[in-house]
Amino acid sequence: MQLVFLTALGVGGATVLGSILGFAFKKITHKFSDVVLAFAAGVMLAAAVLGLIVPSVEYGGKFGLLITVAGIFAGALCLNLMDRLVPHMHHLVGGDSETHHGNANLDKVLLFVSAIAIHNLPEGIAAGVSFGSENTAEALLIAGGIALQNIPEGMVIIAPMLAAGISPRRTIICALATGLIEVVGTLLGYFAVTIATAILPFALAFAGGTMLYVISDEMIPETHAHGTENGATYALLVGFCVMLVSDVLLG
Repeated sequence: MQLVFLTALGVGGATVLGSILGFAFKKITHKFSDVVLAFAAGVMLAAAVLGLIVPSVEYGGKFGLLITVAGIFAGALCLNLMDRLVPHMHHLVGGDSETHHGNANLDKVLLFVSAIAIHNLPEGIAAGVSFGSENTAEALLIAGGIALQNIPEGMVIIAPMLAAGISPRRTIICALATGLIEVVGTLLGYFAVTIATAILPFALAFAGGTMLYVISDEMIPETHAHGTENGATYALLVGFCVMLVSDVLLG
């Protein structure tokens, strides 16, 4: 149990570590920001496919493919709905309602953070379920891959949130919240293996769908909007390959 709790803190803490690094590099150029965001997009793309969607098919059994496809579209539709509702969520993070009313940049940031928070829960469940099955080595490998992706995720949300007018205190609270969700998910998966196993295929696919939606609808367009298309493209490939190599070596 102690190992499970420490691993949960480590997985969630990776997001916080990335956020601290994000504060350290909050004054960065568009070019550097686009490269970092594209790298994170590559990591998220690999994590969505290799760590969420493919396992969803495998865990789903006879109806794995159907469950996975349904989960992907459900996740994307959920994020699309959030995209429409996000202007009404400004008060949740303390944005100035007069200054930022209709602020598209703040909307994008909130959508991005929401997606990270949503996909952290089933990722945590995945790690917890692995511990619940008593395969400690595999559980640690899964947790290590998830933590690796959480660091750049934590980094890239800080500067945009600050630029969108969210206070530093509320920004770090949002980052802590996304990490805490993953801790909760890990413990939930460990204590409810049977239930978590039943819902895991759909949950993983749902998370994968949210990530694919954000990557395509927000991250890639943003990284290609400031004249750094080539650098952003290669950064995405590097991020994807880093996660691919990690998945192969850790797997």
